[in-house]
Parts: sequence; structure tokens; C-alpha cells
Amino acid sequence: MGCGTCTTQEEGQPRGCKSNGSCTTDSCNKLSVFDWLSNMTLPSHQKPFNIAEVRFKNGRKHFFKNTKDLSLSIGDVIAVEASPGHDVGVISLTGELVKIQLKKKNLTPDHEDIKQIYRKASERDIKIWQASRDKELEVQRKSRLIVLRLGLKMKLSDIEFQGDGSKATFYYTADERVDFRMLIRELASTFNIRIEMRQVGLRQEAARLGGVGSCGRELCCSTWLTDFRSVSTSAARYQHLSLNPQKLAGQCGKLKCCLNYELDTYIEALRKFPRTDTVLNTESGIALFQKMDIFKGLLWYAYKDNPINWHAIPAEHANEIIAANKEGKKGNSLEDYTLDAVNDAISFTDAVGQESLTRFDKPKKRRHKKRRNRKHRNNAR
Repeated sequence: MGCGTCTTQEEGQPRGCKSNGSCTTDSCNKLSVFDWLSNMTLPSHQKPFNIAEVRFKNGRKHFFKNTKDLSLSIGDVIAVEASPGHDVGVISLTGELVKIQLKKKNLTPDHEDIKQIYRKASERDIKIWQASRDKELEVQRKSRLIVLRLGLKMKLSDIEFQGDGSKATFYYTADERVDFRMLIRELASTFNIRIEMRQVGLRQEAARLGGVGSCGRELCCSTWLTDFRSVSTSAARYQHLSLNPQKLAGQCGKLKCCLNYELDTYIEALRKFPRTDTVLNTESGIALFQKMDIFKGLLWYAYKDNPINWHAIPAEHANEIIAANKEGKKGNSLEDYTLDAVNDAISFTDAVGQESLTRFDKPKKRRHKKRRNRKHRNNAR
């Protein structure tokens, strides 16, 4: 954590800023960009870039024009144009780096989606904004009860109020098309606000809600991942992983995005290995594939007549046998290439200030002599 309010207390307990997404330092928020050009000055004839990046709830970011030439810096709370009314957000990036962010989003400075900045948020704007944010959990609870009563096959995952409190966006997931016209009417009459329904995918839902993955770290999609590429079961097959849906699926119910992280490396390594359905014709008989170790570059084969005994051979030797078979020749026996299994003895070393690991195995020495000497002394006295 970068902001001072997120440090620990004297007892070691985390203090926590409790800003709930409205931290003004922008140092512990999702997808924050470090402005490494902040200490550099522009040439005298060049004006500062008039577009700023503004962050809203759950890392949602948009670009807005500074048409009024306001003096803005990272962390400022501002009021921006919305439809209808205005919204309240926090400046997350300014200056020349915004041009790079626009290029990543394939946007031009004169794009119609880039609206304008009204003003720096006043105290009244911030109070209304905070009051709207505080109502989100209760509105979400009541809205879910309405969805259950109407029998709609959808899941309301999150609610985001606009900065002026006049509009609320309901994020939901659904497997099928949902007719929510009656739902919008009931929500509008119950909460007296404008309603916007926005469907998101299961991966986007997990990114908005966040969580901790099976690796023990925070979800990639809620911290840094923005490119949600499709993940197929072939990625698990290439890496020789167990096709267990419970282990391969993430919190979103889809295949884990991290299956794609090392996929290219595995595909590159597998090019040196022969196909698993290739049969080796050797002098000692026909050998069938059993398993492989990509990291060590080994393959295990067993003779068709003796499937119990496996022989580990390097991938290059297996390719030599296959090349000889293509020429109509038999390859050498697997015993000629088999590697001897080496069991390295594990040796434990004492760490600094640590006693021997076998200290409990040593019998304690008896101290009968000292006890006898004590008795003689007591009797003498």
C-alpha cells in the first residue's frame, strides 16, 4: 500500500484506510498507473494535454476533456458530465501519459465519447456522492428480493450510483435473454431514480467483485488483468494438467485465465517432443508411450510385451528411433538410452540460530551423580 493511512498500527494490526474505493492518493487502487513524467516540465511553447483520466467505482475509468483549463492533479475529486446530470470521480492520470492510454483504447482526442469536466467537486457534491455510495448495499439487497419475486433468471452482482444520486446502474449476469421491463418499473418506483441495466460476463463480474484465488493471491482480473482472452481445455492438455473442472475453474466458473500464461512456453517446448501416439519399433520389440516430463525433457516408454517396466529416455533419443523407423530400420533398444534413476539424498542444514533437526532423537543424559552429591551435602549440613 502506498498511502500513509494503509500502514500498520503499533501492535502490527492493519489500520486500513476504509475509503471503500474513494482513496484520493490513488496508490492502492486497481490498475493504477504511475506517472513517471510528473517531475518533468514541458517545453515552453507546449501546453499541457487537456484530457484527463478519471476513475470511478471498481476501477472503471473514462477520459474527460478539461475545457475550462482547471488546475488538476492526480487524486482530485471532480464533477464530470453525465447523461443526465453529473457524475463524481477521482483523477487517476493527467499529462502526456494520457495520450498513451488513449492509444491503447483506440480513441482519438476528438472522440464523441470523451465528455467534459465541469468543476472540482464541492463539499456538497462530495456529501451527495458519499451518501449515494452508502445506499448501494441496501438497494442491492432489496433489488434482489424483487428479482426473486418476479422469477427472473438473472443475478444482480453490483450497483453503482451516479455522483449526483439521480441514476443507478445495475450490473447483472444471465445465461439467457431476460425481459426486465417489469423489473425496471418496480425499481424506478421503489427507489425514485433512473435505472440502467447493464449485462456483464462472468469474468467481468469476478473482476468487479474481486476475491482471492486458489494460489492465495488476489484475483488477476481484479488487480491488473484487462485483456480477457478465451481459455480452452486444450491449454490444460498442452500442459498435461488433470482435466478436473473443480481445479481448472476460477471463481467466475470459467477456466482460469492463468492457464494461458505459460501456454506459449509449453507449446515451444513440446516441439522437441515426438507425438504421444507414435509407436517405437526397437530391436527388443515395440514400445508404447506412457508419460512425459516436459521440464526434464524425458519420455517414458514400455514394451508392448512387458508394460509393467517403464524406461525413461531423453526426447532426442526418441526422435532418433522414430527417424530410423521412417527409414525402415529398427532403433536401438530402450535399455541403451535408459537413464539411471538418481535419488539425491536430502541434506538438511541448520539455519542461523536454529538447533539440530535431530535434537529430539538424542536420549537425555542421566544425572544421578549430581543428585547423589546434593544428598551428601544436605546430610553433611
